[in-house]
Amino acid sequence: MEVRCTSIEDVRAHIDDIDRQIVALVARRGNYVAQAATFKKTSTDVRAPARVEQVITKVRNLAHESGACPDVVESVYRSMIGAFIEQELKEHARLQANAAASPVP
Repeated sequence: MEVRCTSIEDVRAHIDDIDRQIVALVARRGNYVAQAATFKKTSTDVRAPARVEQVITKVRNLAHESGACPDVVESVYRSMIGAFIEQELKEHARLQANAAASPVP
């Protein structure tokens, strides 16, 4: 049930609480992104444009179900996914460099 705010301070306090939750969830998602880099062989695998579009379709549907604006959700996700791809590319490059530097048993 949504809380009905009685002041701008109430609104801001609730938004601050939601922001804390969102940041914690972004951190969790980032952990999985870092793990995903270990399973991908190339930077093309990291970029995975078909997978990006699957995620966008999924979150637009979730937005409809939740009463959120699908365009806003898509915009947020495209930005977030882009940032995570950059993070994953760096992790993937680091892993590749470490593998190349390690002696093969």
